[in-house]
Amino acid sequence: MTAADHTEPPAGGGAHPTGGDVIPLREATRAWFAISLQTFGGPAGQIAVMQHKLVDEKRWIGQRRFLHALNYCMLLPGPEAQQLAIYTGWLLNGVRGGLIAGGLFVLPGVVALLVLSGIYVAYGETDLVAALFAGVAPAVIAIVVHAVYRVGRRALRHPGLVAIAVGAFAALTLFGVPFPVVVFASAVAGWLLSRRVGDLGGGSSDGGDDGPAPLVSDDALHHELPSARRSLGVVVLGLVLWFAPVAVVALLAGSLGTSVFTDQGLFFSGAAVVTFGGAYAVLAYVAQQAVSVYGWLAPGEMVRGLALAETTPGPLIMVVQFVAFVGAYRNPGVLDPWVAAVLASLLVTWVTFVPCFLFVLLGAPYVERLRSNTHLSAALTGITAGVVGVIANLAVFFSLHTLLDVTRKVQSGPVRLELPVLDTWDPVAFGITGVALAMIFWRGWSPLRTLGLCAALGLATFVASLIR
Repeated sequence: MTAADHTEPPAGGGAHPTGGDVIPLREATRAWFAISLQTFGGPAGQIAVMQHKLVDEKRWIGQRRFLHALNYCMLLPGPEAQQLAIYTGWLLNGVRGGLIAGGLFVLPGVVALLVLSGIYVAYGETDLVAALFAGVAPAVIAIVVHAVYRVGRRALRHPGLVAIAVGAFAALTLFGVPFPVVVFASAVAGWLLSRRVGDLGGGSSDGGDDGPAPLVSDDALHHELPSARRSLGVVVLGLVLWFAPVAVVALLAGSLGTSVFTDQGLFFSGAAVVTFGGAYAVLAYVAQQAVSVYGWLAPGEMVRGLALAETTPGPLIMVVQFVAFVGAYRNPGVLDPWVAAVLASLLVTWVTFVPCFLFVLLGAPYVERLRSNTHLSAALTGITAGVVGVIANLAVFFSLHTLLDVTRKVQSGPVRLELPVLDTWDPVAFGITGVALAMIFWRGWSPLRTLGLCAALGLATFVASLIR
């Protein structure tokens, strides 16, 4: 550890309120930029990077304070890793720090996925690119299955929580219940279950600190105290910034000759407030709407977009940028398709991530009041259990449209099913999926490494077909 990595805390410890910049803003900006380039591997990897840099290495924030912030962010809709960055940035440098930390956290991924989306639109129909996607799409199935296993092992600590997960899966898979209804029902079920059986095992262990005292200790208070005036200001400014771009494109929709911008702006603004449980949970909802309702993507393209998002830094929910890009490119109105695609991509990115700043900066001063709120904790536990069923539904959706060429829809009363046509199964896709599952579960490979191997297998299959 260098002298630049740790500054001695003020005399008397860190229990007093923190005010102004705990560390120089320029130094914090450099640290957040370095973190943003390492945020691969989903929220677990992203949180681990922040833990290492901010808690273990630089000693800017205490371990229990870091976990307290994480628990609060888990209560919110949206990507918890980015919200954790906003929260800790706010702790260290106030509102400016939160804006810088949250913005830098997503910037590399926005740029990377914008480029990859353009490449997909320009070259996605070529045999070579198709072969690469034929390899990575089965890998995505394995990644989502692993997410079901990982989240389920952590979340389903009581038979009642297992029942909530199964109920969420059945509601989505068999009855087509809207995703927000499933989230709300899971929260209510978790709350009711906790009142009946007590503790559901949702607590977390804080763990101790090793090394010099952190600059923001576990019991330090922030100088920005909650007030009605501050809260009103944050809400008004946040809502204006959130919806102003959507209002502008809605007013221009007639002259642009397309409503795709309005549809995407409103849809993804709504999706931003129901993304409890991480990106995998809401992707089932996004995939169903983008494919079946709006027609922005073909069924198999959602899997390809997720594969691209897995290869970029930042939150996985960035896949919505790909959805917007492709959808607007195909429905540009009077605009050039490339201009429409870029505008839609940036608009959807804006309405997806601006709410994160609003939620965190509004609620952060009140977070201590939430710490011991058992009702909220129980509702969150129920949502987390429901998310297991939601992710399992996503795995089924991706499997149907990757492993088979044809599916058929069956409806009988309230039951609505999409069933496989078994004689259209793809042996190459099945084989690559098996390899991906083995690498992730048996060898413990990361998603990025698994995607690379499967892309190579898809390419090798293509080359072998040319040789024959």
